[in-house]
Amino acid sequence: MTRAQKTMVERNLDLIFEFERYVLERPGFAKRIPQDAVVVLQVKDDDAFNRWSRRLGERQAKEEHRPVVHITISKMGPLRSRIEALGMERAA
Repeated sequence: MTRAQKTMVERNLDLIFEFERYVLERPGFAKRIPQDAVVVLQVKDDDAFNRWSRRLGERQAKEEHRPVVHITISKMGPLRSRIEALGMERAA
């Protein structure tokens, strides 16, 4: 796997995680997606990623005879930890 491919895969995994969280928090949105659909994530103003993601998703959909849904992410919030409290001990 090339470095560019690895970058695309890592970005896609991050987006999938965030999209899953979004959908879990908004069940009404999730109901609009056909159960057997291949979800192709797109990012506003990232043509290289979008081409890669469409090609991958549409190939999978064609092989499995499933509909395709394009989801365009136009804005992401800042990354932050959800940890509200933690402790630390120095190991001997």
